[in-house]
Amino acid sequence: MPSGSADISSILDRILDAATDNLRIAKILVQMGLDPNNVTYDAIFNRLLEIVLHNITLANMFATVGAGFFVATLLMRTMVPLRVANMIGCAFFAIFGALSANVSTFVLYLLLLPINAIRLRQMLKLVKKARHAAEGDMSIEWLKPFMTERKYRRGDTLFKLGDPAKEMLLTVTGKFLVKEINVEIQPGALMGELGFLTPDNRRTGTIECIEDGQVLTITYDRLLEIYFQDPQFGYYFLVLTSQRLLQNIDRLQKQLATARAATTNRIA
Repeated sequence: MPSGSADISSILDRILDAATDNLRIAKILVQMGLDPNNVTYDAIFNRLLEIVLHNITLANMFATVGAGFFVATLLMRTMVPLRVANMIGCAFFAIFGALSANVSTFVLYLLLLPINAIRLRQMLKLVKKARHAAEGDMSIEWLKPFMTERKYRRGDTLFKLGDPAKEMLLTVTGKFLVKEINVEIQPGALMGELGFLTPDNRRTGTIECIEDGQVLTITYDRLLEIYFQDPQFGYYFLVLTSQRLLQNIDRLQKQLATARAATTNRIA
């Protein structure tokens, strides 16, 4: 045997001998069924293996698998797989509680199952509606439950160009005017969504109420919260706002073409 291995072995033996001289450790060894005066690493390993094998039951196997899924939830970066892993872990722990006749454990994890299932269904429903919107339906009815109501009167300024942007608005009734481009905003349209995407979160236009109306608002912090629940929502929201931006560009191009045609006719 190489001298290095022999030195390590002798060091470990001295550590083990010193440990067995400690009364507290000696008491633990006795409780494990070992002789403190005649203990070796092989004896400790064999005894621990015997204890593990003795405690392997069907209930403990379910608990071990459940613990594995709960540890897996700590590695998840998104909420959907986290909820799925948590539900599987809860199911295994509920079975463990039933097999081990532990009523409190059984009831606790049995109650956690439907809670996680409801939250998972809500997130999947949100992503499905966002995907539907991105595929052509520009309605954002699915976002209304997350929004709060606000009313404006004629002459009110909702925000000005360059103002800090903290929320997005959805028109419900009334009419609003984008002053910089003289475009009216009808009910059912988004306002302020581009401020969510700008690097400094600044308003890209001035909005004025020209007919008493009602809007629904949602803060950018709430939008970020929804996004972090499922990043797919962020992608579909980006597609949705991009489509609206392209619509605005198309409208401006048509207005510019009309203005050019009018100028050409006057010159002619």
